[in-house]
Amino acid sequence: MTEPEVEVAEEAARRVPLSRDRVLRRAVGLADEAGIEAVSMRRLAQELGVVPMALYKHVAGKDELLDGMVDVVIGEFAPPDPGQDWQAALRQRLLSARAVVVRHRWARQAIESRRKRSLAVLGYMDAVAGTFLGGGFSADLTHHVMHALGNRIWGFSPELFDETGDPGAAPPPPEARAAMARELGERFPSILAIATATAGDDLSGVGGGCDEQFEYEFALDVLLDGFERLRRDGWSSRDRDQQGDR
Repeated sequence: MTEPEVEVAEEAARRVPLSRDRVLRRAVGLADEAGIEAVSMRRLAQELGVVPMALYKHVAGKDELLDGMVDVVIGEFAPPDPGQDWQAALRQRLLSARAVVVRHRWARQAIESRRKRSLAVLGYMDAVAGTFLGGGFSADLTHHVMHALGNRIWGFSPELFDETGDPGAAPPPPEARAAMARELGERFPSILAIATATAGDDLSGVGGGCDEQFEYEFALDVLLDGFERLRRDGWSSRDRDQQGDR
């Protein structure tokens, strides 16, 4: 599009009546483009071509805006194909959630910061729990496996190491990373052993980060297999309590 055509399109977009859905979706787009830190009521009003007070007819403030943005993201999670067993259905549901969270890089931070359980949040949690119950899990076991999954139901895992670093900083050259790895290896040989497990003797790759998608799927499959064993064995928290009394 030419510059005049872009200006015409932007002006036409500004004339579209404001609605809660439009406010939330523009906020999601702004977070995608500039990061969650860039999202403010004032900046969002500028993006929509309205005065900030106009937004308060649709969202009560920044907290409600973030709650709504999380709801938009959850709305993009795809349900599993019908007819699958519980394990395949849950795996597909959670991998869909992960794909959405990877697409919206800010979403993890927003989800973790929310304390209010909206209808969208409760509906998604209910669907995950319902997959277990529909697969033959007791309510007791479902309660505990939901705790075990934790934030994995939203598509991300608790990380063992924070390897994000400064996004604006240039990574050290391979020779420097190898030298640091050798030095650390003298003091922490077990950590070096697991850090180089996939790189062999090439120390230049240490500190380069892990394959997050692989690690997420690996942990998910380990958990799902363990959950299935507990289901087959008829596990109950009452049995655990009785064993503790002996």
